[in-house]
Amino acid sequence: MDKKNTINLKEKNVEELAQKIKKSRTLMIASIKNLPSKQFQDIKKSIRKDAYVRVAKKNIMIRSLEKSNIIGLNDYIVSDCILIISDLESYDLAAKLAKKKTPVFAKAGQIALEDIEIKDGPTSLVPGPAISELGALGLQVSVENGKISIRKSKVVIKKGQKIKENEASILQKLNIMPFNVGLNVNASYDIHNNKIYTELKIDPEGYARELKEAASKSLGFAQKILYVCKDTINYLLSKANSHANALSKYENIIGENKNE
Repeated sequence: MDKKNTINLKEKNVEELAQKIKKSRTLMIASIKNLPSKQFQDIKKSIRKDAYVRVAKKNIMIRSLEKSNIIGLNDYIVSDCILIISDLESYDLAAKLAKKKTPVFAKAGQIALEDIEIKDGPTSLVPGPAISELGALGLQVSVENGKISIRKSKVVIKKGQKIKENEASILQKLNIMPFNVGLNVNASYDIHNNKIYTELKIDPEGYARELKEAASKSLGFAQKILYVCKDTINYLLSKANSHANALSKYENIIGENKNE
């Protein structure tokens, strides 16, 4: 292909992307670094009804954004990036992508994204070299029913630390998968409102757990301050009845003392 045709093809790609962007609600820049090709193709196929995924060179992406009058996203276009164009809102699209992630084992040299904790309880490991390997991580262990048991939970790798080979080996033996492989969102742009979102961490299970904990704490607080609602009324009535019985017994005792 000669130089003129190459230029024309690039212009065509830029124009095509720009038109798709202008007609959509969300433009997302996501990283496919360390994502196996097969998994990327599976994700792309699974979301094609909701989003258009485009792999393009960095200069094509940047020129497409410029042609679409989008400012502020260039710094998020790094190596191994793709564009995801959709009519869904940013958080809805991010939630769909989060569900496509697959848990994987840690590898030596990776950086821990969060604290990695080994929980207490029984393991499938038999006594032997594994005892000293676990001990090297500062874990307290015992042998129960012929298997190694962790006596106390412990964070063995702090967030931001590089994972060592022996740590990766133990995590794999314990079937702990601290990483997720999938599309990682660098930034998302709301085309309608001209807003950039860079924190789109979607964790439905975590959010549900936090809501349950918050609900439990709020119920206890409401009961303590005697706040009346459908969730506290039974408790408050029971408490009032208990106090009434206690007062009745106290009055009877006072009455008997007076009669004496």
